[in-house]
Amino acid sequence: MAKPFEVTDATFEEEIINSDKPAVVDFWAVWCGPCKMIAPIMEDFAIDYEGKVKIAKLDVDNNPNIAVKFGIRSIPTVLFFKGGKVVDQIIGALPKSKFEEKIKELV
Repeated sequence: MAKPFEVTDATFEEEIINSDKPAVVDFWAVWCGPCKMIAPIMEDFAIDYEGKVKIAKLDVDNNPNIAVKFGIRSIPTVLFFKGGKVVDQIIGALPKSKFEEKIKELV
């Protein structure tokens, strides 16, 4: 069963920027309540879009360099990547349908 995978400052470029598939990255932290609210949504997408879209999580406390590089000031922030570039973003805990709309635009 697919799950969102963890990316780090060290693996981000290889896994997300250089990926041949679109990617969704959930910037989160352990202490963040709204992050916990969207975690099951990301888990569903990892299953639903397995092999089509990479669903990843990046812990901003343990990986500050990538968070700073992309200007993450509020979490959860979800960035949508295609061809190594950010094509969209969602800030905050929104309904599953809002995230799904953005993912469908990637595929």
